[in-house]
Amino acid sequence: MTRPALLQTHPHADLVRVGENAVRITGRTGDAEKDWRLAHAVSAQLHTRESVTYVSAVPTYESVLIEFDATTTDLGEVLEDLEDVLDHVHLDLPLRPQPRTFQVPVLYGDDDPENPYGPHMSRVMKITGLGAQEIIARHSEPTYTIRCLGAPGGSPMVYGPDLGVPIPRLRSPLTRVPQGAVSLAGLQATIAPTVAPGGWSVIGRTPLQQLDLDDEHLVPYQPGDFLSFHPIDADAFLELEGRRMEAEVLP
Repeated sequence: MTRPALLQTHPHADLVRVGENAVRITGRTGDAEKDWRLAHAVSAQLHTRESVTYVSAVPTYESVLIEFDATTTDLGEVLEDLEDVLDHVHLDLPLRPQPRTFQVPVLYGDDDPENPYGPHMSRVMKITGLGAQEIIARHSEPTYTIRCLGAPGGSPMVYGPDLGVPIPRLRSPLTRVPQGAVSLAGLQATIAPTVAPGGWSVIGRTPLQQLDLDDEHLVPYQPGDFLSFHPIDADAFLELEGRRMEAEVLP
C-alpha cells in the first residue's frame, strides 16, 4: 500500500496529502494533549470562516482531515493558508474554556452472555481476567475527557478505562447495536447515540437519549467536555428511559 506523501512540516505538525482534495494535519509536538488541542483548534478555526475553500474538517485524537474544493483553489494555496492557521494556534489554551460534565447512568451486563444490556461483559471478563464488578468499578471510576466525535451520529470517543489489556474488536461485528450501548474496543470507550452496526464489546446500556435531530450539533456534548458513568439497576433504567442527556448543573 502506498503511504500518503508528506507535503511539508510545520514546527507543530506534519501535513500529508490524502487523495486529490484533502490534507491531513497531524500534531508532532511530542505531547498528546497539545496534539489533540491542535487538531481541534485547527478544525474550529476553519469552521468559523465564511469560505467555500474548505468542505469539511474532521478532528480526531491527534490529527484533523481537511477536505477542500479543488475546483476553486489549488493545493499550494491551501497549504499556505493552513500554515498560517497553525502559526496562530495556541497550544496551551484549553479546548473548551468552560467544559461541561455529563453524568451517564448505565445498566451494566454480567457474566451471562444472554444479558441484553451488556452481552459482551463475559467476553471482556475472559480477556482481562477481571470479574464483572471490577470491570464496572474501573469503567465508572474515572471522569473521561471526550476526545472527538465518531460514528455513528456523534459517538463520544474517550480513552479508558484501564483494564490492563486492550479489548479486541469482535470477530463477527453485530448488524444492530442498540441506541445507548456502552462499549469498549482497544483502549477506548464510547456510547452509541443511535442504532447501527458495530464491532465493539457492549458491556452496558444507558437509558438516556443523546441524538436530537432538531439540534444543529445533534448531540449535547462536544470534544473537551467530560463524561462520568455510574451504575444503575433495571428499575432506574425504566424510570430514566428516553430522557434527554444533559450536562450536570453545577452550583
